[in-house]
Amino acid sequence: MTISPPGCSVNGNKRWGQAIKPLFRQGPSLTARVILLALLSIVLMSLGGHRQGTLESVRYTLSAVVYPIRVVAELPFELGDLISRRLSGRQQLLAKNERLRAQRLLNEARLQKLDALEQENIRLRELLGSSQEVDEPVLIAELMRVDLDPYSHLVQISKGARDGVFRGQPVLDANGVIGQVDKVGPFSAVVRLITDPSHAIPVRVNRNGVRAVAVGTGHLHELKLINLPNNTDIRPGDLLITSGLGGRFPPGYPVARVASVTTDPGPAFARVEARPTAALDRLQEVLLVKRDQRPARLADPGSGTDPRPGKHGEAKQPGS
Repeated sequence: MTISPPGCSVNGNKRWGQAIKPLFRQGPSLTARVILLALLSIVLMSLGGHRQGTLESVRYTLSAVVYPIRVVAELPFELGDLISRRLSGRQQLLAKNERLRAQRLLNEARLQKLDALEQENIRLRELLGSSQEVDEPVLIAELMRVDLDPYSHLVQISKGARDGVFRGQPVLDANGVIGQVDKVGPFSAVVRLITDPSHAIPVRVNRNGVRAVAVGTGHLHELKLINLPNNTDIRPGDLLITSGLGGRFPPGYPVARVASVTTDPGPAFARVEARPTAALDRLQEVLLVKRDQRPARLADPGSGTDPRPGKHGEAKQPGS
């Protein structure tokens, strides 16, 4: 006889036994799984060896299908690389362009320097040619400073007492007389130009030998001849050269060329203006004539000149 729990019948006991299920189901063991996978691998390798043609076709089809996807995936990287190369190339071109521009400016500056050197070479050749025409020995000096005072035409040169420069020494350029040394220092000297209002130089007309005195007017391009009678044989275009009177300037050097001659019945003397032959406004190098520092002060008895020095040591020209 079966004893059932209270409140349970035999049929209920059957339902209770059917409702209870195990919590874990036990599968194949680990060893069985390893053996199964090994067998499966062997089978697949065998199929791959025997059906290589089929797998190649499948692989080819898959490659064709995957290729557009791969291209789309790699496109941003390729675009980035292309943009980077373009930017890098542009930066290189800009840097190269900047270097070429700097090199061009440097070459232009060197070319300007070459032009300046060429002009200086021309001037020096002219000075050399002029020095060969000078009978006395000469000394070449460079201009250091120009006095900007319009009433005092003075320039400073790079030679001084240690080079044998002395006060009153004649100074020339390639075209003619420019003045004489006024002050001398150990390493430099000051030259007073022939256009200085306080400077006078004895000259004569190269055409006929008429003597006169050329006086500075304070203008770089103008001299005036003083004490010339109205009937003096002088005309525009006549070349005025140093006469050698006074012993300061050697005779025969160009000084100026007559620009105009004005005669008036009222005044007794003609008004004669001349232009210096020397390029006084473009001086770079000058020639100093090495002469005796103590020029002769005795005049020829028949010359009619006063042996006493005039302006800056020059002989005075008589009024007639």
